[in-house]
Amino acid sequence: MARFKENDLPKSKITATSLSKAIIIFKYAGNHKWKFYVGLVFLLFTGATALAFPKLMGMLIDCVKNKDNSQANYIALGLLVILFMQSIFSFFRLYLFVNFTEHTLANLRLALYSNLVKLPMSFFSQKRVGELNSRISSDITQIQDTLTSTIAEFLRQFILIIGGVLLLANESIKLTLLMLSVVPLVAVAAVIFGRFIRKYSKSVQDKVAESQVIVEETMQGISIVKAFANEWYEIARYNGKIKEVVKIAIKGGKYRGYFASFIIFCLFGAIVAVVWFGVRLSISGEMSVGQLISFVLYSTFVGASFGGIAELYAQIQKAIGATERVFELLDETPEKINSTQNETAQKIKGNVTFKNVAFSYHSRKEIKVLKDVSFTANFGQKIAIVGPSGTGKSTIASLLLRFYNVDNGEILIDGKNIYDYDLENLRGNMSIVPQDVILFGGTIKENIAYGKPNATEEEIILAARQANALTFIESFPEKFETIVGERGIKLSGGQRQRIAIARALLKNPSILILDEATSSLDSESEKQVQQALEILMQGRTSIIIAHRLSTIRSADQILVLDNGKITEQGTHQELIALENGIYKNLSNLQFSNS
Repeated sequence: MARFKENDLPKSKITATSLSKAIIIFKYAGNHKWKFYVGLVFLLFTGATALAFPKLMGMLIDCVKNKDNSQANYIALGLLVILFMQSIFSFFRLYLFVNFTEHTLANLRLALYSNLVKLPMSFFSQKRVGELNSRISSDITQIQDTLTSTIAEFLRQFILIIGGVLLLANESIKLTLLMLSVVPLVAVAAVIFGRFIRKYSKSVQDKVAESQVIVEETMQGISIVKAFANEWYEIARYNGKIKEVVKIAIKGGKYRGYFASFIIFCLFGAIVAVVWFGVRLSISGEMSVGQLISFVLYSTFVGASFGGIAELYAQIQKAIGATERVFELLDETPEKINSTQNETAQKIKGNVTFKNVAFSYHSRKEIKVLKDVSFTANFGQKIAIVGPSGTGKSTIASLLLRFYNVDNGEILIDGKNIYDYDLENLRGNMSIVPQDVILFGGTIKENIAYGKPNATEEEIILAARQANALTFIESFPEKFETIVGERGIKLSGGQRQRIAIARALLKNPSILILDEATSSLDSESEKQVQQALEILMQGRTSIIIAHRLSTIRSADQILVLDNGKITEQGTHQELIALENGIYKNLSNLQFSNS
């Protein structure tokens, strides 16, 4: 089973180009940019107060030598004031960065989602839903973490390193040179070693995820597993993955042991070397004990910052990669559709003409799905399209809805080229009832009202009654407020179809597309749905794509599509009369088996 992982995505290196792209995110801050800049000021204050702390601690220690209680009291009070100021600065820094980030990302999420839903069908046919979900969730979260804390922490560590080294040099040049020759090297080595160990941890997580996929697949298909008596096979498959997890985890544990030994010996050894040399300098009178304490504290600050800044840089690098991926979607060209409902939709009559239409999907250009297709559907007519699977029947519906652009020929509505219409207005005059009805996870009322979001309750009830759906809706305890569940799973196939018909009725389209709307229903449900469809088709142009020929006998014209071409055209009686015709053979096959 394929799984889309955030780690599968390419990592971006920080270049001038990628950085300039990442900075574009600030345009989504709107009038909240000032919060980021004020937050940076508080960040600077936080770093400054942090650097003052070791100096004052050293001065406090030196009060022992001077035996000066009043000075000790002043310095201790100064330390408390600095700690209080640092806590205040930290609060405002965090608050302002979070406030700035949340407003910025809210605007970014809205812009990304708005662009996504407006993208053409050709885009969605080439992208995985998992990848798009990852862009909206994982990538945005990565950016959120970076803007909220990582950038601030990176800058704070940078201030501590620069300021710490300068203050170290002020205490003792000799000791500073020793520290800079030992501690940063050990800290960087620790980061590299730690990153190597995390690779093993990630491998363990990946193998555990693979084992969980086996569990998920087995549980979902448990009836098949038991029907084939293959429990032993699944246990062996799971056992194999578990052994791989153990093997990698043990190897990772060995390297973690090396890492712990390295940290204990090298890092603490470096601290011992610095303190030892500092004590020698203190004994020789080159620095006081207080200065030595200050130096050790500054060394700790600088060493920790050296160790942390590399990891923070890696996180910023990931966030820039996430930002680039988000902006790739924002750079996709959307269809010309408004972000709010168009209240002034122009009504079209519904005369449809296909003239020598040819089409092939971009993903497989070499295969012509439609070849020189021509037909006319006048207002009020019922035009049925039949033929074997894969001959392009549903493609005609997709082209009519302008999901894709034709390669050759033209489609006219009321004598006007389909591409000369405003896209939103065009689709606003059409409605489709598909075979696999998609209902949203809200109430029945909300799903019917999807056809006309501003519909009154009376209009919704009328649409439900005309769709033959009112009886079963009224039988539910919550009636129209019944939750349909994800994709409508709480309703039967026939009930979902009638909700879809009510939705289409409420929209009152000029052109109706029925894409095999009854093919997956039982006889009783089909009868009820067909009655509702007859009401729905009245007074509008209907394009009926059908497998069951019994549902299209009364069609004004039947088009037989075979291998992308219209090979037969006429009424039911005319086509039945054709000797060795495709329609006649399909009809004989279906009715002889019924």
